[in-house]
Amino acid sequence: MASVALAAATALVAGCATGSGGSASGASGNTLTLWTHNAGNSAELDVVKKIIKEFNGSQSKYKVKLQAFPQSDYNNSVVAAASAHKLPCLLDVDGPNVPNWAWGGYLSPIDVSGSQVPLSDQLPSTVGRYKNKVYGFGFYDVALTYFARKSVLNKYDIRIPTTDKPWTKAEFDSALTKLKKSGKFAYPLEMGTGGSGEWWPYAYSPQLESFGGDLIDRDGYKTASGTLDGKNSQEWASWFRSLVTKGYIAKKSGADPNKDFLAGKSAIQWDGSWNAAKNANKLGDDLAIIPPVDFGNGPKIGGASWQWAMSASCSNKAGAQAWLKFSRQTKYFVDYAKATGTLPGTDAAAKQVEGYQPGGKFNVLVQYARKYAVVRPVTPAYPYISTEFQKAAQDILAGADPKNALGQAAKDIDNNLRTNNNYAG
Repeated sequence: MASVALAAATALVAGCATGSGGSASGASGNTLTLWTHNAGNSAELDVVKKIIKEFNGSQSKYKVKLQAFPQSDYNNSVVAAASAHKLPCLLDVDGPNVPNWAWGGYLSPIDVSGSQVPLSDQLPSTVGRYKNKVYGFGFYDVALTYFARKSVLNKYDIRIPTTDKPWTKAEFDSALTKLKKSGKFAYPLEMGTGGSGEWWPYAYSPQLESFGGDLIDRDGYKTASGTLDGKNSQEWASWFRSLVTKGYIAKKSGADPNKDFLAGKSAIQWDGSWNAAKNANKLGDDLAIIPPVDFGNGPKIGGASWQWAMSASCSNKAGAQAWLKFSRQTKYFVDYAKATGTLPGTDAAAKQVEGYQPGGKFNVLVQYARKYAVVRPVTPAYPYISTEFQKAAQDILAGADPKNALGQAAKDIDNNLRTNNNYAG
């Protein structure tokens, strides 16, 4: 799903790119090229096509041309095009990568003032900023949540938590103990540990943050040592590993964790809003949509999804910004949410999407995105951090010493920061 794209942009962190150098590109006169990662996602791609068609038909000066890539190839295609000074004028970018692509010279700040939907109306996580400038915006976000059956929780005398009163760590641990003792489930908890790439920091670093740790010291983004391998982070890692040793989760989940949950193999699933409608269709009113656990420093979930941006090398920035401004209409925020099963990026759009309107059965997910979302570290180093965290977390689940695994990750991240002069410039 949107926020868990492959972190293929790690190629960028080897050194500052030169996407803004050389000849301008991405347009032939007033015909502008647009790239998207949605070649394999026809529902979302249809919305992009609709916006392009209606923009092209709304005026006679500019024409936007679409080129769609499979998501698995997209980031590498952007990196290669930037190196060759052949980026399109318009492109989408996974939210956590915005700082890296801006630092690398791939993106230009955008000005969408005067568009129908002000940036201030959006979920904060759907606006991509770097060094106090706006480089991208998205139409939607997703939210992590726990899914369970109310009947199962009631049967084992487990409180159904609310947004105002989520589970504490003690309550969560108690619930898992009861469910394991019942012998009714292959694993009481499904955490999606068979996933890969960006799923790992997206899914598990919010839990680390709720313990009081973080991926990097966000005060200046100059070191991970003392934070990623600090006491609170080590407590998270020990707990994370204990889920395997106590038999609460599989060291590596099956290929379709949500299918396993719906089949009753697990009692509680840590998953995303993208499966909310499917689960509700299957379980009806028995479905419990549960907030993240408060492990001591408040409930947390990841924030930021795919966003639209303008390349620094675009030779027709006026045309690119005209398209960006045109796209910022409430009806398109609605179209994206309906097509993709994602959270509408504005309250006005949410009111028009069945289930997400105030009082709707999925509106709680919008509340999670507003109350609990933490964007991944806003630093060009993020793709590297993402890869190092994934490796450390996987090693910890496999039995590595938490202090050593996190310490090595922090050391490697600090070396990367030093090599790149803390991504100054």
